[in-house]
Amino acid sequence: MKPKIYLTRKIPSEGIELLKAHNCHIVINPLDKPVNRKILLKEIKDADGLLCMLSDRIDKEIIDAGVKLRVISNYAVGYDNIDVNYACKKNITVTNTPGILTEATAEITLALIFAVARRVTEADRFVRTGKFKVWSPTLLLGRDIHGKTLGIVGCGRIGQSVGIKAHGLGMKIIYYNHSAKPSFEKKVSARKISLPALLKQSDFVTLHIPLIEQTKYLVGLKELKMMKRTAYLINASRGPIVHESALVYALRHNIIAGAGLDVYEKEPQVHPGLLKLNNVTILPHLGSATIETRARMAIIAAENLIAVLEGKKSHFVVQPRRDNHRRNR
Repeated sequence: MKPKIYLTRKIPSEGIELLKAHNCHIVINPLDKPVNRKILLKEIKDADGLLCMLSDRIDKEIIDAGVKLRVISNYAVGYDNIDVNYACKKNITVTNTPGILTEATAEITLALIFAVARRVTEADRFVRTGKFKVWSPTLLLGRDIHGKTLGIVGCGRIGQSVGIKAHGLGMKIIYYNHSAKPSFEKKVSARKISLPALLKQSDFVTLHIPLIEQTKYLVGLKELKMMKRTAYLINASRGPIVHESALVYALRHNIIAGAGLDVYEKEPQVHPGLLKLNNVTILPHLGSATIETRARMAIIAAENLIAVLEGKKSHFVVQPRRDNHRRNR
């Protein structure tokens, strides 16, 4: 009997074809939006494998409903949407797709830095609405990036990739991380410093840390007030790391110069205050959104499912954490 695989969203064809090649019975949510919870509870009952998105909440109720479930393959690096510890207690393997989206996410981070510093999206709206009548020496002046200090909060794969790229642009690199990264320091002449010192010294602060209990609202009004009035905040990691109401206040009152966001506190909802501000660039979670990266993610997610269902060991098994917190990146 073919193992049933339920996909909560359609993924690139490379992953689907791989599942078909391994004789899997595939059921896919036909809608281009997160699957309805009632439907997920129904479909999971006879599923051997689940391929889910970061937007799907896979909690105890869903896991208990999957009486035949053997593997949960998350189409993401992060897995804070899954109760990993409970799944492991039920002998269900949880997998993810680490390393694959490092460069794509680092690139979107740099794109946000350029966008906010050079007022790219604001200028685009300016031209589209017919306001560009004549060139002026003072029209939409932005800030230099070359020679500025980039503060990286969280120096894992993505944070280091951002640092290497930024160093190539002539930026000075400082970082905050629990452990030192000697090879990274040597490569880009980076310095490891405390978070308060980083906030005070940086011209651009970029976040690349996991969402766990200790990092939720890591950046609030207190931290924003530590930053330079000419500084910019970039977040392409997890939305709840930043207190959005505090960020809106800081942007409105020129406590910081601007922000570039790819993720949100209550995604896909965006704080209405952000929508009204010109000094923030907002993207719809495009960190891994390249054709090459998303296709590779689909292949890895499919391979993870197949490996577990065939009794083999996946290379990307998520381990439960003793403190019940789940890492993201």
